[in-house]
Amino acid sequence: MSFYKLYDFLRDLQKNNSKDWMDENRKRYHEVRDWYISWLNELDIELGKVDPNYVSIDGRKAINRINNNLMFHPNKPVYKDHFGAGMDLNENGKQGDFYIHLGTEESFIAGGFYKPKKELLDSIRDAIDYNGQEYKEILNKKSFKETFDVIDDGDSLKTSPKGYSQDHEHIELLRLKTFAIQHDLSQKQVMQEDFMQYCVAVYKEMIPFRAYLNKAVTV
Repeated sequence: MSFYKLYDFLRDLQKNNSKDWMDENRKRYHEVRDWYISWLNELDIELGKVDPNYVSIDGRKAINRINNNLMFHPNKPVYKDHFGAGMDLNENGKQGDFYIHLGTEESFIAGGFYKPKKELLDSIRDAIDYNGQEYKEILNKKSFKETFDVIDDGDSLKTSPKGYSQDHEHIELLRLKTFAIQHDLSQKQVMQEDFMQYCVAVYKEMIPFRAYLNKAVTV
């Protein structure tokens, strides 16, 4: 098994996105999924070696369901066109994940908090109010900027959040509703033999960013 076969399966699924097709190819799906879970378990071990604060997670818990939630999104296809997995997650949910997305349309590594709930958003804003300069230094580090794009959800406030003045030195950060970053991947990169170590390198570059946010929502 390989990432080539994973993408091959996803391409076929995209062309035949139906329960009937999935039922006929259920064995193939489980073979691909089980192989990817084993790969995630190996990655889990490698990430633990480079970060003493890493929270280990079994691949079966890390991987997302491939079924779309049609109750809330009835216009979406039955199945997703990607495999998603969230690593380094604690049980209380107050931690931005290290997310790997492998799909037919796009593949990427991401991390942080995408549109967090009010409680978490308020905590992040409190941290920026207290020490936004540290956060800015993380974002402006040369190697960080070369590795990641800041995710812009287009939903930032036009004014200042409640309790903060318009002339706050970090007002642009305080207006944000998403604190997440993304590193795009090509399918060719994913299928390289050293892709696991590539993921570890991206994870290491992301550590200060996630550590700042995780501290903000847990302290």
